[in-house]
Amino acid sequence: MIRVGIIGSGGMGNVHARQYSKRSDVDVAFYDHNPGRAEGFRKSWGFEFLSGIDELIKRSDVVDVCLPTPAHHEIGLKVIAQGKALFMEKPVARTVKQAHELYQAAEKANVPFMPGQVVRFFPEYVQAQKAVASGKIGKPAAARASRGGGAPSGEGGWFMDHTKSGGVLLDLSIHDFDWLRWTLGEVKSLYSRTLGAATDMGPDHGLTTLTFDNGCVAHVEGTWMDPGGFRTTFELAGSGGLIQHDSRQNVPLQTTSTKTASEKSEGAPLPSYDGNLIELEDPYFLELDAFLTAVRTGSKPPVTGLDGLHAVSIAEAAIESSKTGKVVSPARAF
Repeated sequence: MIRVGIIGSGGMGNVHARQYSKRSDVDVAFYDHNPGRAEGFRKSWGFEFLSGIDELIKRSDVVDVCLPTPAHHEIGLKVIAQGKALFMEKPVARTVKQAHELYQAAEKANVPFMPGQVVRFFPEYVQAQKAVASGKIGKPAAARASRGGGAPSGEGGWFMDHTKSGGVLLDLSIHDFDWLRWTLGEVKSLYSRTLGAATDMGPDHGLTTLTFDNGCVAHVEGTWMDPGGFRTTFELAGSGGLIQHDSRQNVPLQTTSTKTASEKSEGAPLPSYDGNLIELEDPYFLELDAFLTAVRTGSKPPVTGLDGLHAVSIAEAAIESSKTGKVVSPARAF
């Protein structure tokens, strides 16, 4: 039995609680500073409420941090100092400096540390990454990814204060930055523009062009300004074919091959994640299950603290570019 402690019972806390409730091999407790929210969480999931963060960390084998981004660094260091396995919702920290300190602390203490970069567990993105790695579309040349919907709020409207959330680049596009790095390799340089760059406040929309070490170029769009609801898309074009995804299509992943005399297009239905989630195929279940397995077996988490650090580095470079209007290279020497 693994003792799990959830810190934070807001949106992501409830998403994670739903996954733990499907398991019989975890004993879950939680803490939240808001009494009303904590009571609602307790009634929803039946988990034990503990009166403080220190008490929760002490009784836990794994600590799952589902707090606003500004709290990640301090709480993460506290968890690591107690030698407890740390699952940290993305982004792992507000800045590269903070993310680096978390990564170094976990490495020094030999503490399992995994960021919640859940896109790596969505089937469309997994299949596309595997297709690129296997050479199915030849040498990658160009990519495009988009993600977004309406503006989030959060307690006290913290998302709309970009000095806290990092705006759309750090809070949302970081998913695509991470997935593209996983799929295409390291980012050499990037150029970004965002609506919120001038004021660091309010709803945001960002466009980022990334150049990778392998020569591939990618365009990433992230928005908190789409009244049509949440949507994700991507395209990957290579010398041997094209992969396309649109979350609003009945067949969300389409592959076109140019390796034969005539083009061959393949598409297959994939599970829908619109709230009616398949119990053990939910990407959030797979993500947390992968971390618990790593903790139990002593193996390396499939997404590492270093991956989380690189993702923050790309997002921070994009934020810098959006403010300066210059091409920026993400920090890579860690």
